Amino acid sequence: MENVPITKEGYDRLYEELERLRTVELQKNAGQIQKAREFGDISENSEYSAAKEQQAFLNGRIMKLQEMLSTVTIVPTENLPKDRVVFGSKVKVEDLDTGKVGVYQLVGPYESAPEKGLLSVTSPIGRALIGREPGEVVELKTPSGTKELEILEILP
Repeated sequence: MENVPITKEGYDRLYEELERLRTVELQKNAGQIQKAREFGDISENSEYSAAKEQQAFLNGRIMKLQEMLSTVTIVPTENLPKDRVVFGSKVKVEDLDTGKVGVYQLVGPYESAPEKGLLSVTSPIGRALIGREPGEVVELKTPSGTKELEILEILP
């Protein structure tokens, strides 16, 4: 992926995770590997195997974060329009079937966390909301049927 949109906050979170993995977690893991080596024969050493697996995981995550950060474009989220939903908008919506009201911010795919109210602009809900205005009702096709959401307001 090239030019993946991201908020400044999302970029900072990914960068902080990368730095923490590089400076703290890899160092801690190196100590675990060294300690496990001291137990002797590494061919039957479960502590050593676990530490090496953790090292591979950490290195894989570091590579993934570096790749992600090299493809993003920070999109400013200050001074967003209040009359239509755009990248970075915080949107208050109501599920017309259940009456449940939720607030979501539309963000890039690398920072999406639905449980925290961060929805990717590439998700079905994100695609349905982009470009819409308060008062509009959007329809979503879900595995359990069609769902209707009303855009109540765009928050500052």
